[in-house]
Amino acid sequence: MKEFKIIGISISLVLSILFHFMYDIFPNTFFSIICPVNESVWEHMKLIVTSSLCFSIFEYIMYKKENILVNNFILSYAISCLLGVIIYLVLYIPLDSIFGYKAYIAIFLLLIIFYFIQMISYYIINKKEVKYGNYLGIILIIIIYVIFGYLTYHPIKISLFYDNMHKCYGIRS
Repeated sequence: MKEFKIIGISISLVLSILFHFMYDIFPNTFFSIICPVNESVWEHMKLIVTSSLCFSIFEYIMYKKENILVNNFILSYAISCLLGVIIYLVLYIPLDSIFGYKAYIAIFLLLIIFYFIQMISYYIINKKEVKYGNYLGIILIIIIYVIFGYLTYHPIKISLFYDNMHKCYGIRS
């Protein structure tokens, strides 16, 4: 099981690079909700969630193939992705204000967050099963993406949502 988690760190990082460009390739509502539509910090939080959840599908298939039973699988990813976004923002915002945007800091921090997500997920799936935990996880994931979708089309006019490269909020015209 730990092997899948270690693999998940690198696969999630590779997927995040791929998802970074998906909206530019496929500019539609679906991709606007799951992938960044601009270069704002907020939009890049979609990379954390979408990459981790996509890897989790692969991971789940592998567990089934290997007959490995896990508890709270969906709940584990929902909670770890939510915590990953919060921790990324808590760490990134001060670093950005001190050093300015540095791609290597953002990528290194993303790598740390993917490690964190995998470790939290591992911890949760090895705990006692939470009654209705996976249903709660599905609801949490839906809420996360509803928030992403809403704030993509109705961004708050603060720096977290501002795309410095294109000088805009939300979807570029």
